Amino acid sequence: MENRQRITFLIGPPALYLLLFFLLPMGIMVFFSFRAGMMGAERNILTLDNYREYLTNAFFHRLLFRSALIAFTISLISVLLAYPLAYYLVFHTGARRVTLLTLTIIPTWTSYLLRIFAWKLILGSTGLLNSLLLTLGIIERASPILIYSRTAVMVTLVYVWVPFVALPIFAALERIDRNLLEAAADLGCKPWEAFLRVTLPLSLPGVVAGFFFAMIPTLGEFVTPLLVGGAQGSMYGNLIQDQFMRALNWPMGSVMSLAMLAVVALLLFLFTRVASISDLLEI
Repeated sequence: MENRQRITFLIGPPALYLLLFFLLPMGIMVFFSFRAGMMGAERNILTLDNYREYLTNAFFHRLLFRSALIAFTISLISVLLAYPLAYYLVFHTGARRVTLLTLTIIPTWTSYLLRIFAWKLILGSTGLLNSLLLTLGIIERASPILIYSRTAVMVTLVYVWVPFVALPIFAALERIDRNLLEAAADLGCKPWEAFLRVTLPLSLPGVVAGFFFAMIPTLGEFVTPLLVGGAQGSMYGNLIQDQFMRALNWPMGSVMSLAMLAVVALLLFLFTRVASISDLLEI
C-alpha cells in the first residue's frame, strides 16, 4: 500500500502535466479538425471534408516533404559539425572540457529572436558577409546574397542547433571507457581504426539523439523561415501559421498539424528502433 502511494505521488504530477499540456490540447485540435468552419452554423457541423481537402492537395504534400528534407539536411550538417567539436572537448581538453562546453552553449542563453536577427544582419545587403566580399573585391556592390532564401534558413538553423546536438554526443563520448581504446591500440589498431571500430559505434546513441533532437523541432519551424527565408524559404510550419493566424481556418490548420504530428511520430518510432540497435553496440 505504501509503495502504491509512493508511485502515485511520483507519477501523479507528471501525468497531470501531460494531461493538461499535451493530451487535452491534442484532443481539442483533433476536435477542431472535424469542424466545417469557425463562423456561424458551420462551427457546429462535424465533417471529414478537411481531411479530404488535405489529402487531395498536392501542394501541402510537397511542402511537407520539402520541409522534412530541409530538416533532415540541417540535422545531418549539425551532426557533422557537432561531432568533431564534442570529440575535441572530450579527448583533447582534459579537465577544461566542461568549462569549454559551457562556453560553447553560452550563446544559446540569449534570446532566440536576437540570434535570428543577428544572422539577418550578417546575411543582409549591408551585413558582415557583404562587407567582407566587398573588401576582398569579389563583388562590386552590396547585394542580399543569401538573405530571404532557403540557404539563409539552413545556415541560421544549423548555427542554432549545433550546440544542442553537441550535448548528447559529448555525453556519449564521455561515457566511453578509455581502457577500450588502450586495448584497441595494444591489439595493433591505428587511431583511425580505433575510432571507426570503437569510438564511433559506442557514440552512435548520442549521434542519433542529437540528430532527431534537431530534426523534429526543425520540421515545424516557422519563425526562422519567416525572418530570414522570405517567400523562397517558406516551410510547412509557415503554412500552418497562415491557416491559424491569417486565413482563420483552424480546422485545416489542425489537420495540417496532425499530419505533421504523424510524420514526427514516425520519426520517433524510427528513432527508438535505431536507438535500441545502438544500445546493443555498447555491450
